[in-house]
Amino acid sequence: MADPKNSPSLICRDTPKAMEFYARAFGATELSRFAGPDGKIMNAQMRIGDSIFMLTEENLEWDAKSPLSLNGSPVSVQIYVEDTDKVFNTAVAAGASVSMPVEDMFWGDRWGSVTDPFGHHWAIATRKKELNDDEMKRAAGEFFAKMQTA
Repeated sequence: MADPKNSPSLICRDTPKAMEFYARAFGATELSRFAGPDGKIMNAQMRIGDSIFMLTEENLEWDAKSPLSLNGSPVSVQIYVEDTDKVFNTAVAAGASVSMPVEDMFWGDRWGSVTDPFGHHWAIATRKKELNDDEMKRAAGEFFAKMQTA
């Protein structure tokens, strides 16, 4: 089993299908999988790029509820990739729904977000330019000024 350090842990309904989806959508690779006595996954680890995340099967008896049981999730997993558009389009083709289309954002990222079929939100980004504090303030001011006039 890999050392996950600080890693998100996603509770999924039908974790094996979620793992298949993450492999197709984001190129995630499986690192480990541990099933309990009932055959359901208690802990699995996957990697996207240099980041590890964990998964576990929804279990209402243990109050481990997936976003599908909670009617959504307030959490988003942010991944940085080489090509936002490519990963975004691959995720949508694999079954994710578009939450926000890909755009160049004022903070310097090319960014978009999707919701996977298991209810988890994924922000997909590529850093296009680094901004110092002054540049960020100016860009944010311009962005919010446009929002007020729209």
